[in-house]
Amino acid sequence: MTVDARALLPIAEQAVTIAAEIVKSRLPGIVTAKGDRDMATEVDYAVERAVRDFLSRETPEIGFVGEEEGATTVAESGLKWVLDPVDGTVNFLHGLPLCGVSLGLVDEDMPVLGVIDLPFLASRYSAAEGHGARADGRQIHAGETGDLRAAVVAMGDYAVGDDATTKNRLRLALTRELVARVQRIRMFGAASIDLAWVAEGRVDALVMLSNKPWDTAAGVLIAREAGAVVVDLDGSPHTMNSEATIAASPEILADLIELIAEVRKEAERNE
Repeated sequence: MTVDARALLPIAEQAVTIAAEIVKSRLPGIVTAKGDRDMATEVDYAVERAVRDFLSRETPEIGFVGEEEGATTVAESGLKWVLDPVDGTVNFLHGLPLCGVSLGLVDEDMPVLGVIDLPFLASRYSAAEGHGARADGRQIHAGETGDLRAAVVAMGDYAVGDDATTKNRLRLALTRELVARVQRIRMFGAASIDLAWVAEGRVDALVMLSNKPWDTAAGVLIAREAGAVVVDLDGSPHTMNSEATIAASPEILADLIELIAEVRKEAERNE
């Protein structure tokens, strides 16, 4: 459906403000194991419920999906809010400030609005489709690095859980190749930060080889509105159903996609 995402931005900002205050004011509390080295804290659940309740009052016609409790509201419109209540839970548990609240609005499978708040860094990023991206109210633009050797590249976390050893073969092989071809590699442990910093030009590219919709719903839209190109592994436009997330300036995207394809082929030959 056609939606005026910009008109919904103040509501999204209010929801994220509620979430950020909870994150800043509470200790993690009881930790619930969701899988191998995958966990949620009391704060994750508290944020998700507070944001869900607020949005259900303000926008009852829009569905809601959260990382911890899934799709708790479904709407015929095809619109849904997608929330990661604490992106970077491991960082949060260890007192590292690299964590954030990520709220996106998705129309069918494409993000049209995004707000990311980094509570411990006092930074907020936002975008509505067609209206550019902002950080703390100022317009931002992705970097224009044209040479992969001059690029700082963020990488998503290595895999944990089932089949992690197999999945990490590709990640480790790609890391090895990138080390030889880029200026530096960084791993921040939060997809929202990866994408927000691509949007702001703090890093030049992101390579994340697996993702969930709540990881990327807000950040993909913010990065795109800042001028970055965001695609899946095969170079097709990134959607909420994408297998992976590759974000970069147009100048180096093709080189990254080519390198990833080469590494994948080599990994398949060695299996």
